[in-house]
Amino acid sequence: MIVCKFGGTSVASAEQIKKVANIVKSNPDRKIVAVSAPGKRYSEDIKVTDLLIDLANSALNNGDVAGKLANVVNRYKDITDELGLDQTICDVIAKDLQERVNSDKSNKVLFIDNLKASGEDNNAKLIAAYFNSIGMKAKYVSPKDGLVVNDLPERTMALPEAYENLKDLGKGDEIVVFPGFFGYTKSGTLRTFDRGGSDITGSILAAAVKADLYENFTDVDCVFSANPTVVNDPVGITELTYREMRELSYSGFSVFHDEALMPVYRLGIPVTIKNTNNPSAPGTKIVPTRPLNGRPVTGISADSGFSILYVSKYLMNREIGFGRKLLQIIEEEHISYEHTPSGLDDISVIIRSNQLTPEAEDRIIKRVKDELHADDVHFRHGFTLIVIVGEGMRNNTGLAARATSAISRTGANIEMINQGSSEVSLVFGVMQHSENQILRALYEEFFAPITV
Repeated sequence: MIVCKFGGTSVASAEQIKKVANIVKSNPDRKIVAVSAPGKRYSEDIKVTDLLIDLANSALNNGDVAGKLANVVNRYKDITDELGLDQTICDVIAKDLQERVNSDKSNKVLFIDNLKASGEDNNAKLIAAYFNSIGMKAKYVSPKDGLVVNDLPERTMALPEAYENLKDLGKGDEIVVFPGFFGYTKSGTLRTFDRGGSDITGSILAAAVKADLYENFTDVDCVFSANPTVVNDPVGITELTYREMRELSYSGFSVFHDEALMPVYRLGIPVTIKNTNNPSAPGTKIVPTRPLNGRPVTGISADSGFSILYVSKYLMNREIGFGRKLLQIIEEEHISYEHTPSGLDDISVIIRSNQLTPEAEDRIIKRVKDELHADDVHFRHGFTLIVIVGEGMRNNTGLAARATSAISRTGANIEMINQGSSEVSLVFGVMQHSENQILRALYEEFFAPITV
């Protein structure tokens, strides 16, 4: 059995949805289809999800609800008309949206989530209706029928029983069309996954039914070794491991959500990244292990928007529990951290900046000074993490020296270096304004053709 997920650009228009139908129809093993909300049809277009956020904010602030709601419905109507479907599905979508707009607004986050999720939910209904209209026996299945997630305030994750609930999905003779991006708590509250949440849904479904393959369709032929908008014509990657993909997608590769690998990783289910617009292209396969190809580095990525909490205290290394106490202070602010490079008398905690507020920063600084008696505590902002990834990096002599030399040639300063014990990745913290220059220098160092 194959579970396939189609991203926003793959389902943005009637033309794209016809491509999806042809792809699904071409292989009878494609039994479960997870779909996103309609994305951009062209570069200046607006995603349906963004239209829904705009609608939600208008509903919360007594704005132009009728006009914003009509914008969303009209996007679906355009698709419906071009697919030759009757008005029934548009009526269903309009009614659903109106009910969500009129729903409880006491918790603004949950209200916005409820409206955002309608993008995927209603698109799944529309696509199932289209499949049936062209003779592909299909049914829409709601996440309410089994995708159970945890409660607030933790970030949204599927509970173990979700996999049991969904294990028989796809056993019938119908193609299952399942909306991505959200699930329901045991009490019936809708909660959305983080960005790229439809990838997570597809992976959960693949793990639940123990699929032979999880196909993730997007708008590129493969995963590239570097960002093609920064590096000219980067090398395509035909195969990489779960660990390599996890490192790359965590640190800026938007083609696949880093959390989406966990469900399939546990069961060793292979994943293929493919292009809806060019389905015959082999794509990129993600597997548990792969043979090394002689090139130590598989990919280079960058992600901006990081802050560093710097803490210094003389003889810190002799103080039992210092690191635990510091991280507990951060935990009690409901903040997660990325890296903790340290020296004898100082430690840096790397945090995604969007988790911080001026008030939270002040509280953390005060508590570290008062409770841990640190000599110096401060935050610095505007950092990018540049990550070099590759299974072949282990035991490759001089790789770190090559990387630091390449960065030094740009004139940029390295603020932080971190390498995990797995030696699959090497992380550099740099100022954000140097990001693209460093990416190009590192790509030239590790991927430029060797001249004899």
